[in-house]
Amino acid sequence: MAQPVNPPRGMRDFLPADKARREHALGVIRQSYTAQGFDEIETPVMEDAARLHSGLGGDNEKLAFGILRRGLNAEAVAELAHAGDLEALTDLGLRFDLTVPLARFYATHRAALPGVFKSIQIAPVWRAERPQKGRYRQFVQCDIDIIGEQGVIAEIELITSTIAALSALGLTGCAIRINHRAILRGLIGSWGVPEADYERAMITIDKEDKIGVEGVVVELVDLGLLDADRSAAATEDLAGLPDDGWGLLDGETAPRWLDADAYRQLHDIRDAVAAVAPEVPLVFSHNLVRGMGYYTGAIFEIQHPEFGFSLGGGGRYDGMIGRFLGSDVPAVGFSLGFERIVDLVDVPEGDAAGATVLVYDRDVDPATLFRLKTQLVDAGARVRIERRVKNLKPLLERLSEAGYTRFATVTAQTEDVAQLQFRDLA
Repeated sequence: MAQPVNPPRGMRDFLPADKARREHALGVIRQSYTAQGFDEIETPVMEDAARLHSGLGGDNEKLAFGILRRGLNAEAVAELAHAGDLEALTDLGLRFDLTVPLARFYATHRAALPGVFKSIQIAPVWRAERPQKGRYRQFVQCDIDIIGEQGVIAEIELITSTIAALSALGLTGCAIRINHRAILRGLIGSWGVPEADYERAMITIDKEDKIGVEGVVVELVDLGLLDADRSAAATEDLAGLPDDGWGLLDGETAPRWLDADAYRQLHDIRDAVAAVAPEVPLVFSHNLVRGMGYYTGAIFEIQHPEFGFSLGGGGRYDGMIGRFLGSDVPAVGFSLGFERIVDLVDVPEGDAAGATVLVYDRDVDPATLFRLKTQLVDAGARVRIERRVKNLKPLLERLSEAGYTRFATVTAQTEDVAQLQFRDLA
């Protein structure tokens, strides 16, 4: 019986056409971010297990793949696993995002980096997800981060640079949802929720678009996070917000829970982005949470009206790098949802221009064949050689599907590129 030959669950192979689309999209993103003044770095796929489980990665820490310590035999592994001693079992793990490695990278190389460091990271990450449509155990993240800038200039630059990358990819109709963790904390705190439970309450508030205001309040009460006596105030706060979200300071009295300074920061970000990219609105969303526990300030997310999921997001995480250095360093990041975006991107037809197939007869001199190929490649063409077969049509159809646009036949009498007669594959 034949053995299964599929890749591991949650991981994928990519055929040439898919790989070409991915590399095209990655190239556009990389070029766009580089033009905006960001520098690309690379970090190892593995980090110390203790670092990956230090509380910086939120719920994603539970999805980290661990790597067994070297030198453990099967008996020792079984004993430690039975005891639940994971620290003794693993000392390294595969990275589950690019932010934790970046924080470690900055702490390691701070002396060699500029005061305000602007990085690009484009690389695979691994999470022990339950595989399902749209969720993979290995996927690519595309991150830009600014470290060392305390003001909203960092948020503005990240958002405008991301908008430029989306535009370069040909994606239109996007909007940016934005909120601030201080506003969320003020809202939740006004309901009497204990500070230790803020993160759990935020997870429920994040569901408002799906379960509605009433559903949020009921869940908070059921979880014991909200006193039933204050549920009416919570309902009033959530239901009474204006549709556009930007008018909370326009009246005589702002909501009692509103952090006015944080709200003004969001206004400054909105106004600056509008001056650069008026076609991409910034929408204040009081129920935008972003799941990572390390966010400390503004948070944002890309939305598109045709899709029920975000195309990327990020926020400010001022407290993370300080865990490695002993002193806080301001930091903000924005990550594109590459695996979702790549399916929306088409490879321009011009990318295939000059993609040529040389179909050669059996009696062609190999030296002549490869001299012709080299001349075409040196002239800028992409060239593939194929031996002539009896039924040429299926071969040419397959090559056309692979992106080749023209072919020529090489016979024993062909001596120069000028003698080749090119015909379209389409």
